[in-house]
Amino acid sequence: MELINENYYIDGLKVLDLCEKYRTPLYVYDTSKMIEQYNKMFSAFTCPKVKINYACKALTNKNILRLFKNLGSGLDCVSIQEVWQGLIAGFNPQDIIYTPNCVSFEEIALAVKESVKVNIDNISILDQFGHEYGNKVPVCIRINPHIMAGSHSKISVGHIDSKFGISIHQIPLVERIVKTHNIVVEGIHMHTGSDILDVDVFLQGAEMLFEVAKKFPEVKYIDFGSGFKVPYKPDDIETDIEELGQKISSRFNEFTSELGKEITLMFEPGKYLVSEAGYFFVTVNVVKQTTSTIFAGVDSGMNHLIRPMFYDAYHHIFNVSKPNAKPRIYSVVGYICETDTFGYNRKISEISEGDILGFKNAGAYCYAMASNYNSRFRPAEVMIHNGKDYLIRERETIEDLMKNQIDANF
Repeated sequence: MELINENYYIDGLKVLDLCEKYRTPLYVYDTSKMIEQYNKMFSAFTCPKVKINYACKALTNKNILRLFKNLGSGLDCVSIQEVWQGLIAGFNPQDIIYTPNCVSFEEIALAVKESVKVNIDNISILDQFGHEYGNKVPVCIRINPHIMAGSHSKISVGHIDSKFGISIHQIPLVERIVKTHNIVVEGIHMHTGSDILDVDVFLQGAEMLFEVAKKFPEVKYIDFGSGFKVPYKPDDIETDIEELGQKISSRFNEFTSELGKEITLMFEPGKYLVSEAGYFFVTVNVVKQTTSTIFAGVDSGMNHLIRPMFYDAYHHIFNVSKPNAKPRIYSVVGYICETDTFGYNRKISEISEGDILGFKNAGAYCYAMASNYNSRFRPAEVMIHNGKDYLIRERETIEDLMKNQIDANF
């Protein structure tokens, strides 16, 4: 986003014009940033076979899925519904890897029916899978490396108390199940968490996965998950993707040489690809001064962007209408009948009722986690691509809220 002559622009389009055209609250996605992030990550790795699978739980709009498909990306899905969306968007089934947790075997069977790659993170499911399919359907196995990583306990998923993955200490049991059922293990996977800065965390996990991969001669790929940190605050630090690419590529190439065959290096970024590409725009309904605080109350709430309340996440907030006004201190809050605060004590250009405020880093886990709490409508989504704006999801209406409700006629 550029600030030119006191107006913000996204790929040449004036933000205030977009907000007038589509109304607020409004999500806007800049595909040029997504493409930049994808190319930056892909070029960081110097292995003969590299595959990036977009973790679509971050943002599932079919137009975004289609964008990544056209870039050559695969798709990482955590539910059968995401698998179906990926297929609708045009992905080849073998370019989709399905990595659920705590789902029924019936859902696993639906994924098999769709011919996508299946990633299993549970001993019980692995045993059932082997009994049902034997060597007819290859699998990937998700390992829990017992590495504590990530900036928040809710997004650290590779530690010993996590529900995700099969413990690294249970590999002997995995081997027995695989041998008993003659299961074909085609992939090994891990995901340690999000907002990881330390490249050595990946290297530590890599060594564990390499040792596991040696036990299964039919392995075709190793998936290191993702969790790369992107900047949220001004002057924030982020994962050095070039350093990661250099170190992981060097060690991965050594490993494939030891293994005696080329296998694919996989990653499954979500936030890294779409977070910075997204913006959320709202209108200020009221400016309310109390004895201790000045509140800027907007036409949205945690029903549209829950991350600040759920994860204590920081989203930079700025005044689109008056970017160069004298800054003052505000707490930006929503219209939900609950404490839904987007940011406490933020220094923002002086706010008046009717001003448009913008939130940065609204591409990942924002619309995807939106709800109809308080019976509020979910907002519209707009995609900016090659300097043109496209409405890719309509704002909801009362008909949308009521369409699945049935009169009991009592």
